[in-house]
Amino acid sequence: MVVAQENVAVNGSSRVSPQEIADILRERIRSGELRTGDRLPTQAELAEEFGVERGTVRQALHTLREDGLLTNQGKGSPPRIAEPASALEEPQPTTVGLAPRLTAAFSTAHVRIDAVSLTAESLMLALSEPVRHIHEGRTRPESVDVRILLPSRRINLAFPVPVEGRDGNDDPVHERWLAQRNAQARVLQHNLLALRATHGVDVRVSFRALPFTPPVKLYLLNGEEALIGYYMLTRREEEWESHTLEMYDALGSQSLLFPFVKRDGQRERAFVEESQKWFDALWETITTDLTLS
Repeated sequence: MVVAQENVAVNGSSRVSPQEIADILRERIRSGELRTGDRLPTQAELAEEFGVERGTVRQALHTLREDGLLTNQGKGSPPRIAEPASALEEPQPTTVGLAPRLTAAFSTAHVRIDAVSLTAESLMLALSEPVRHIHEGRTRPESVDVRILLPSRRINLAFPVPVEGRDGNDDPVHERWLAQRNAQARVLQHNLLALRATHGVDVRVSFRALPFTPPVKLYLLNGEEALIGYYMLTRREEEWESHTLEMYDALGSQSLLFPFVKRDGQRERAFVEESQKWFDALWETITTDLTLS
């Protein structure tokens, strides 16, 4: 039913992006409407369904193949749905591995999510899936407690930084990062706190300001699982406020998440427990709440 509603909304729009098409097809795969081994409709059929050019469909399918959801496309034939890759078996990009693990974590009565990262973008996007499941009545936790550590606005970040260096106090790269950090954190906070009014879930969302740039992103789920990803720096350009910014930055959404689950063995249990102790100690040491303005 949800997929059908999404299709009506998309077909009624004259500007459907490749990402929107990919998201709808991804949801069909997750819901079981499209199963492992099934062939997708042809590019022509998808283009007609979404009211777009075939090039837009090709971009969407390219995204799904990169996410490991489609097999390689044979010449002249549509791709098939790939065997599901478990986020618990091998590292996957954050955009692929985080959402299903958060959804599983939200199946418990009392949810606790702790995170350390450069921005809240990946967590904000991934949380949309378990939040949607709550709205659809699939899950109903009694409480959700989220604690997030993000870099303070007052520090000199290790990344992102301008390629040419800072010009006195004028640092548009830092300003862009700060605007994104605040906007993403506010959206995340709003989406979770809305569950109080709509479903009576006891929700708490807290942010504190890290005095350093985290070299990794870390997600701790209910004290039972740890996902860690290493930031990889790259040189890139980004448009911001009609300026082209050249910067050294980390693309966190592409960071590979390495999973550790307590039940998978002594080494994994030790890593999860030590990571949780480290986070708890850091949280208690830092007394500065993050200012999202």
